[in-house]
Amino acid sequence: MTLGQFLTIIRARWGVALLILALTVGLAVGASLLLPKKYTAVATVVVDQSRPDPVSGNAFNGNPTPAFMATQVDVLKSDRVAQNVIRKLGLANDPAVRQAWQEESGGEGNFDAWLVDRIQLSLDVKPSRDSNVISVSFKDPDPVRAASVANLFVQAYLDVNLELRVDPAKQYSSFFDSRARELRANLEKAQARLSAYQREKGVVIASDGQMDVETARLNELSSQLVALQAVAAESGSRQMQAQAGAADRLQEVVNNPTLSALRAEITRAEAKLQELGSRLGENHPQVIETKASISSLRGRLDAETRRVTGTFGVSNSINRQREAEIRTALEVQRARVLRMRTAREEGAVLVRDVDAAQRSYEAVMARLNQTTLESQTTQSNSYPLAQAVAPFAPSSPNVLRNVVVSIVIGSVLAIAAVILLEYVDRRVRTDDEVSEVLGLPLLGVLPKPGGKGRFIGPRVPLVTSSGFLRRLPAPGREA
Repeated sequence: MTLGQFLTIIRARWGVALLILALTVGLAVGASLLLPKKYTAVATVVVDQSRPDPVSGNAFNGNPTPAFMATQVDVLKSDRVAQNVIRKLGLANDPAVRQAWQEESGGEGNFDAWLVDRIQLSLDVKPSRDSNVISVSFKDPDPVRAASVANLFVQAYLDVNLELRVDPAKQYSSFFDSRARELRANLEKAQARLSAYQREKGVVIASDGQMDVETARLNELSSQLVALQAVAAESGSRQMQAQAGAADRLQEVVNNPTLSALRAEITRAEAKLQELGSRLGENHPQVIETKASISSLRGRLDAETRRVTGTFGVSNSINRQREAEIRTALEVQRARVLRMRTAREEGAVLVRDVDAAQRSYEAVMARLNQTTLESQTTQSNSYPLAQAVAPFAPSSPNVLRNVVVSIVIGSVLAIAAVILLEYVDRRVRTDDEVSEVLGLPLLGVLPKPGGKGRFIGPRVPLVTSSGFLRRLPAPGREA
């Protein structure tokens, strides 16, 4: 079927199509006007995990995960929240509600479960796609009651969410309290055994901190001894080098500014002596004076060198003396550490028992304090964002939407009905269909008399002997 044929069929059976469309729209409008009006009130809740928990100190960055948001939605839709709302509304004690249950179920089944299902039918919970906000909407014929129930659902959700956090904390707190009493008794017994051992042996077992301090001091003295040995060896080597006549190659001598200045003066005087000797001769007074000056400078250089190298012996003696003192202190400290270690080894079992009991008791007390605080908290990670207010306009039935939908559905039904009728009662409506049905070429069509080009009735094909098409002229015109 071509588009032209389809339009021709619609034009030919427009009455049927219009009737079906009108019936569909009329039924939709009538149903919309007859159905009872319902109002939808919306309250919003924000789930915030970005703030640090004042009790546990935990903090979460960014928005909650989709799984967490889905869990919160399920909690909002849960029977526990609905039962909380029912209890606050007092629906279980309403005779009208109980009579409705009797009429609907015949008194069979659980009334509370029926009531929960009934109130959940009007509840709609939707999480926001791009944020951590949850919308809670409730539909009811009374707008004030719709807003009240929506707010009650939000408050019940907050209460249940807080209960889900507090109830386990209360159970844990009770468990940790009894456990803490047991561990405290164990700790007191371990400390009593350790005190009896110390009194019996007449020693005080050092704690880990004291042992670490003494060990660190021993290590420090050992390091100092090694360093002093190296310094003493170096100073002894320098003293031997100075005594062997190689003082001029020592670093202290080479880098001494006074000796450097004297060497520079000697170098200049020798250069001057060489110049004067080549120019004036060896016996000239200036040459003799320059030689005397060089000799004096060399004497000063030797004296200053002896003074600088003389400190090596003093430094070496001091280093040797300090080495002996550190060695003695090291031996004393080593003996002290050995005595402390022996005492610790003898009472190590008792000390470990006390330490283990102390750690266990402290860990349980920390958890007890934590769970006690959590069991007393009044805040959750969900907060009401906007309270529901009584809506002014009903949310259902939506007459405009129903009319638009009925027009779409009616148009589809009308087209389907027209096509079905056309297949049941097939008729020739276009020139092309005549040729297809008869299998003959179309010679011409008869115009509607006085119709100005419009055609009616079945169009008769005319065939000439020559086989060409001919269109008949309108009445009053020549062919």
